[in-house]
Amino acid sequence: MKLNEVRNKYLSFFKRKDHAEIPSAPIPVSGDSTTLFNSSGMQPLVPYLMGQPHPMGKRLTDSQKCLRVEDVEEVGDNRHTTFFEMLGNWSLGDYFKKEQLPWHWNFLTKEIGLDPKRLFVTAHIGNDELGVPRDDESIAIWKELFASVGIDAKVVELDTEEKGYELGDQGGRIFLYSKKNWWSRSGAPNKMPVGEIGGPCSEVFYNYGLPHDTKWGAYCHVNCDCGCFVELGNNVFIQYLKNEQGGFDTLPQKNVDHGSGLSRIVAASQNTPDIFKTDVFSPIIARLEKLSNKKFESANLIDDRAFRIIADHVTGSVMMISDGVRPSSSEQGYVLRRLLRRAVRFMDVLGAGEGNLSQLVSIVADLYGSHYADVKKQESEISQVVDEEEKKFRITLAKGIHEFNKGERDAFILFTTYGFPYELTEELAREQGETISCEDFDAKMEAHKKLSQTGAEQKFKGGLADSSEETTKLHTAHHLLLAALRHVLGHHVHQRGSNITAERLRIDFSHDAKMTDNEKQQVESLVNEWIARDLPMQRIQIAREEAEKIGAEMEFGAKYPDMVSVYFVGDDVEHAVSKEFCGGPHAARTGNLGAFKIQKEEASSRGVRRIKAVLLNLL
Repeated sequence: MKLNEVRNKYLSFFKRKDHAEIPSAPIPVSGDSTTLFNSSGMQPLVPYLMGQPHPMGKRLTDSQKCLRVEDVEEVGDNRHTTFFEMLGNWSLGDYFKKEQLPWHWNFLTKEIGLDPKRLFVTAHIGNDELGVPRDDESIAIWKELFASVGIDAKVVELDTEEKGYELGDQGGRIFLYSKKNWWSRSGAPNKMPVGEIGGPCSEVFYNYGLPHDTKWGAYCHVNCDCGCFVELGNNVFIQYLKNEQGGFDTLPQKNVDHGSGLSRIVAASQNTPDIFKTDVFSPIIARLEKLSNKKFESANLIDDRAFRIIADHVTGSVMMISDGVRPSSSEQGYVLRRLLRRAVRFMDVLGAGEGNLSQLVSIVADLYGSHYADVKKQESEISQVVDEEEKKFRITLAKGIHEFNKGERDAFILFTTYGFPYELTEELAREQGETISCEDFDAKMEAHKKLSQTGAEQKFKGGLADSSEETTKLHTAHHLLLAALRHVLGHHVHQRGSNITAERLRIDFSHDAKMTDNEKQQVESLVNEWIARDLPMQRIQIAREEAEKIGAEMEFGAKYPDMVSVYFVGDDVEHAVSKEFCGGPHAARTGNLGAFKIQKEEASSRGVRRIKAVLLNLL
């Protein structure tokens, strides 16, 4: 089956099960400093999985556009991509395991027509110490489903991936793992904070019957990375709440969160482990063959990798641009720029011709336009963006080659200063009988990456969405608000999370009772009093121990270096109305802020309250 056919079948299947189809959220995430892109189907639905009612009801289905760039260097094999679609269906306190697992099974075996003998599943092994039982309900359902087609489904307890490599599949059909089959936003059950939700999950794998590659481990199992088994989808059963005793309570609203990789199902329906041989990418590759006068899957592995990288990167770029992202030197725009420039680089590897990358845009638009109309509508504009970015990069390439010819041989300097790809430096050096150290380049890049991450952590300390003037003012107001809350409610109040945009601030703080109207009024008045006094916002750099001694508030769960930055409001630290560990930025004086107003006070989680507030002169 082809891409659009599988997507339509999935959505139609669940709409027949009374699910409302919801549109895909855009790929770029706005107003959240913790992530740049939607990287899973459930990400946009977290508020509803946490209990907020969804306007479309309790049964939902969609195909969510996703982008993951953590493994961009892995793109080039038969299954890694940056852009993908996640087919999803959700039950928000409605149906549960006995409905979901048979539906998943029937969709794969009857709607798509996959051979049940090729399907293998997993379930949660349980955790006695935390009071989480083995998922016997899912196991029983799977055994019955396999039995219905004459398969005796043996259960094998592997617990960890390491044991899987040691013991192999042992003729099993249902495999039990621990952390691999548990979902929460914070990871394994023992790492979940009080008030966090989570639960067991049950995956379905397709067995391609390939020979096992022992470089991954002695024996193969469903979670092996050799490519024999590929996960098609995962059923998450959100049924537990972490309690104050470290164990779990059962949620009154049990949720189902299902996600399946669309391209993986397409590949399985064609019994090919290589998604680049399916129509998800094959039309792009066919055009590349004509442009380069080379054949995909030739004996040249470098060319083969280039075909795959270009096909993936141009697809991801087109979908990002259709959602409003434009090439730039930061955040989402930087990721887009990196994908486009890598695509240009590998167009040159193939010899596909200068200025031809934009020719691939129409192919992507045709493929995805029937479901995502904006992609087709913006085809001309997208082509223009791609073409302009290629022209800019050609100038960068020219500068890099010029510096190389002048004698610069440090691949790290050429890359970070001129954007010159490492592969091209290596190639030019080889042509002149010279050798470039990959280890040296990797070491310098790793150090550069750590430094950049540290800078990003400082930039977004306190949950800032950006460093605009409006956001900066609200950041300063955030400090005043925390100090006022501690003054009015008590010193048990500490920050438990925040998010600050140019429009409003949000703070989560430890407090176990709803604030009264009088308490909110006191807090508002106190913040506005400090604003009216036009107090200076000042910064000092001191030892962490000294900062703790003077009572500077610190971010919950954060780890700080020996020397820290502390911002305080007032003429001196001793008499400051607010002092916090913080990396800035801030307004110079409180008098620059304007009038402070609390918009809403509500529960965030157990023992944690949330306030949203604004500065009126920003409205």
